[in-house]
Amino acid sequence: MPDLIPLYSIKVKCCNCEHGFSTSRVRPSLKKAIRRDADFCAYYKNENPDYYVVRVCPSCGFASTENSADKLTDLQRKAFNEQVGKRWKSRDFGDKRSWETALETYKLALLCAQSINDKDRIIASLLHHIAWLYRYQGNTEQEQRFLRYSLAEYVKVYEKDGIAGNDARLMYLIGELNRRIGEFSVAVMWFSRLINDQKIMDAAMIRAAREQWVVLREQMRGEAVDMDADGLPSGS
Repeated sequence: MPDLIPLYSIKVKCCNCEHGFSTSRVRPSLKKAIRRDADFCAYYKNENPDYYVVRVCPSCGFASTENSADKLTDLQRKAFNEQVGKRWKSRDFGDKRSWETALETYKLALLCAQSINDKDRIIASLLHHIAWLYRYQGNTEQEQRFLRYSLAEYVKVYEKDGIAGNDARLMYLIGELNRRIGEFSVAVMWFSRLINDQKIMDAAMIRAAREQWVVLREQMRGEAVDMDADGLPSGS
């Protein structure tokens, strides 16, 4: 049986100029990750589906994901054109993407999302994906930089939407990203809040928070962080 061609094309309509164009996706049967990091960064044996999340309109340059709005408002169109669109030189990102091309599409999507004042959650996710791309390359400095940016946006999401609800995945991510950038006391606070909140019923996220709390304690011991009798950072 011949190997499956990993990519297939879909037709999408630009939410800015309504131009129809083709973009590539990885076949669902080939999307199984060989491993995942604790902040959900996935690694694949062959083609990486994350490279193809962003759709870029070759006509106007608006870059979006499937979570973006179906149509922009007139105000958003104007803001995009002034900040991004008027500098666009027509390019087609519809075929196979290299790491460099994937990074370019994510950074373009970030510029577009910021120009139209898109949802904080979408901006946070784009920043997080850019951090993952740098992680794939072993570029720790840029990874850390974008983890900090994405963390700030996730906190904004929580402050606007999460306090009244029980967004366990969001709380977990905020804890884990704080751990990854070395903010141990803040990470402990978020993991503890998730584990001890009786209203939260997401068993998978509670278990993940417990696991990462253990990792965090070992990390603090390895970096000689002063801890109290409960294994928490002193003064937390």
